[in-house]
Amino acid sequence: MDFGLVLQTDPPASGVVDLMQRAENNGFRYGWTFDSAVLWQEPFVIYSRILDHTERLIVGPMVTNPGTRTWEVTASTFATLNDMYGNRTVCGIGRGDSAMRVAGRRPNTLARLGEAIDTIRDLAEGREAVVDGNPVRIPWVEDGRLPVWMAAYGPKALALTGQKADGFILQLADPFLTEWMVKAVRDAAAAAGRDPDSVTICVAAPAYVGDDLDHAREQCRWFGGMVGNHVADLVSRYGEHSGAVPESLTAYIKERQGYDYSHHGRTGNPDTAFVPDEIVDRFCLLGPVEAHIEKLERLRSLGVDQFAVYAMHDAKEATIDAYGERIIPAFGG
Repeated sequence: MDFGLVLQTDPPASGVVDLMQRAENNGFRYGWTFDSAVLWQEPFVIYSRILDHTERLIVGPMVTNPGTRTWEVTASTFATLNDMYGNRTVCGIGRGDSAMRVAGRRPNTLARLGEAIDTIRDLAEGREAVVDGNPVRIPWVEDGRLPVWMAAYGPKALALTGQKADGFILQLADPFLTEWMVKAVRDAAAAAGRDPDSVTICVAAPAYVGDDLDHAREQCRWFGGMVGNHVADLVSRYGEHSGAVPESLTAYIKERQGYDYSHHGRTGNPDTAFVPDEIVDRFCLLGPVEAHIEKLERLRSLGVDQFAVYAMHDAKEATIDAYGERIIPAFGG
């Protein structure tokens, strides 16, 4: 199993770079960041610095979207980083939540997302693609490689992931839901004539190592609110009892009253009071090292290839070090 670190690009950017260096030194193979241009600093600028200050770390957004940049710009940016640092990027992509809504736009449609996945990958790898009806090719790309991993929750998005994406990003660490969603992705891949095992599975969630569970829950409760945004969107589309989405995912948002993106992904987010302890425990990895290893073993048995640690809490360095010293070695790292 691989391990990744997920950060927000809060200033100073040097702090993000330092934590990514620390992660690589502790055996992490991937460095991810949020991508929401209004809420945080521009990640692609910072990726260049991270790549320059690390040797092996693979970097990318968790996640970008097809709406905040034109597709040829996104592809060219990845291709430039790959040319400079040797194909060490991955494109995590989704419909766009905070990045789109904060700017007053609706998230992208799945049809647009599916088209963007193909176009961005083709352009970044040097192939011709159609952009706004025009054939385009980036002529200077040589031996480019850009895996595109899609974030998804709902049935149509899971199907699209299986049909088109190189990897699946699931932003929660509940084993029951992981099993359900991984199966949906793999079934869709098989139906599309693809090798289901060729789709890399990445589970991303907050991890907090320590014995004080009450404190850990309060540091990570924001995550249930973030996931709740996507769940609320699914409920509005499919209905709470449609069977399209497991009720174990949808039931907890009944008390949700709204969401202020100025607190997005932040400890102490006042819009996440509706998230019960049970959801925090299910969606996150909390407790002593042994509890993390036990849950990660379960996730690995379900086909998870990477666990990406959301480190938006008061113990970033301690969590990175604990994973490096005791958890990653337990998985062959």
